[in-house]
Amino acid sequence: MSGGGDDKHLRPATRLVRGGRRPEWTGPVVNPPVWRASTHLYATDAERQAAGHNNADGQFFYGRRGAPTQWALAEALTEIEPGAHGTVLYPSGVAAIAGVMLAVLKPGDRLLMSDNAYDPTRNMANGLLTRLGVATTFFDPRDIESFRTAVAGAKAVWLEAPGSLTFEMCDVPLLASIARESGAVTMIDNTWASPLGFAALEHGCDIVMMSLSKHVGGHSDLMMGSASAGKRWYTALRRVSHELGQVVSPDDAALAARGLRTMGVRLAAQTAAALKVAEWLESQPQVARVLCPLLPSDPGHGLWTRDFTGGCGLFSFVLASDDPQASARVADALALFGIGYSWGGFESLALPIRPEDYRSCMAGTGGAPALRLSIGLEDADDLIADLGQALARV
Repeated sequence: MSGGGDDKHLRPATRLVRGGRRPEWTGPVVNPPVWRASTHLYATDAERQAAGHNNADGQFFYGRRGAPTQWALAEALTEIEPGAHGTVLYPSGVAAIAGVMLAVLKPGDRLLMSDNAYDPTRNMANGLLTRLGVATTFFDPRDIESFRTAVAGAKAVWLEAPGSLTFEMCDVPLLASIARESGAVTMIDNTWASPLGFAALEHGCDIVMMSLSKHVGGHSDLMMGSASAGKRWYTALRRVSHELGQVVSPDDAALAARGLRTMGVRLAAQTAAALKVAEWLESQPQVARVLCPLLPSDPGHGLWTRDFTGGCGLFSFVLASDDPQASARVADALALFGIGYSWGGFESLALPIRPEDYRSCMAGTGGAPALRLSIGLEDADDLIADLGQALARV
């Protein structure tokens, strides 16, 4: 769904509140109603035929093309993504990744993928894309000179900043510039920072995707993904999405739109709490390293401060232990952190991780026990106290 464009001059917090709330969609109420509809009716057959030929955003036709509930969410996401012409919604983050890949790649193409990409993204490269005749080369996004050589002849590049599980930063504008000079399309998973923290299209990327299950939903109660792009690639994304029959539930779209309105304040609170927890962890004798670009001590902090305007509550830390079960023992001892996948909700989570299981050329943690934390909206001092009692057991 392409954006309305009237509020581009407004600041992000204001656009979060106003986005997608067209009067023709909301009527006299604040939020767009939930339009549950598979069938759209026409007054005449001539109107039906005209609708079939007018495959435009925001036009009633059939339930797969959505209705005002989905259109409002997509337009709001477009309005907070600088440089975007439109946004496509998908029933999950992984579905969004697949939609982006299938819109860009064809049999015989070669894809370069950051070695610290999200595990399901890697699985897609090694599974679905391989079966479709697309070859994938994994690369270390910090090695610029090797990238210059590897990108020659590649159709596309997949980035993630910071990287999944271990949060290495990379120079996205430089990588995207090199890719463009070589004729490659740059795609990025921007779920960690969201457009509030990193304007990926303005930094040179061609397509940006997010898992809306995380920050946008914010309450751990929906599954959804999105992809935004300029006009050329938005048109391709939309076409492939329609060809695949991708559609999101209007009820989930309403939940995501509601979460979007408070995403700014939630992200700010979670980022501040995460920094406080990360700084405390750095001082603990049971902790060998904290993997968090928010920290001045992190190797990627300079890139983060240069390119990003915000962060989130997700980071990892490595234990100073050679016991492979140490991370599980810490997770089991925590009282205020749930053990589970996903993140970005109001509740804190802890997950034992082994990044080296999902790497081809990057080291991960070298086999040392580690945990990924998602800091929620609890009081940071309570979370620190809980981590303290759990670390005492290592």
